[in-house]
Amino acid sequence: MDAGTVYLVTKAFHLIAVIAWMAGLLYLPRLYVYHVSSKKGSQQSETFKVMERRLLRAITTPAMLASWTFGLILIFYFGVIDWAHDGWFHAKLVLVILLTAYHGALGRWRREFDNDANKHSAGFYRFVNEIPTVIMVLVVLLVIVKPF
Repeated sequence: MDAGTVYLVTKAFHLIAVIAWMAGLLYLPRLYVYHVSSKKGSQQSETFKVMERRLLRAITTPAMLASWTFGLILIFYFGVIDWAHDGWFHAKLVLVILLTAYHGALGRWRREFDNDANKHSAGFYRFVNEIPTVIMVLVVLLVIVKPF
């Protein structure tokens, strides 16, 4: 494969990983919304625990790691960013770091559910479920429009 093809394949895998990561970040808090209403120790609660753990460990976290890996390859190996002039990328990077922190919070909340120690309401999870959508819209606008 020539360098141009490798670049496009890397870019494609980055986008695929981001889509999978976003899917997990959007679905996991919805599971938490439903998990809140299940009785601690019930079969339903235990099923949610398995679903949440598998979603986070088998899909969402590997997709996050792949997103970061392919993104860093694009930046440092292919040099797609001009650090001095691509201000939009600095803003995108801050948003991706915030999304990564949100991912960490989802993991912490999953562990709380796993220990039957959830401290939040369904409304809380409905609200935080909007965070990745807002960040995603901003990132896509930054990447496509490159406003600064």
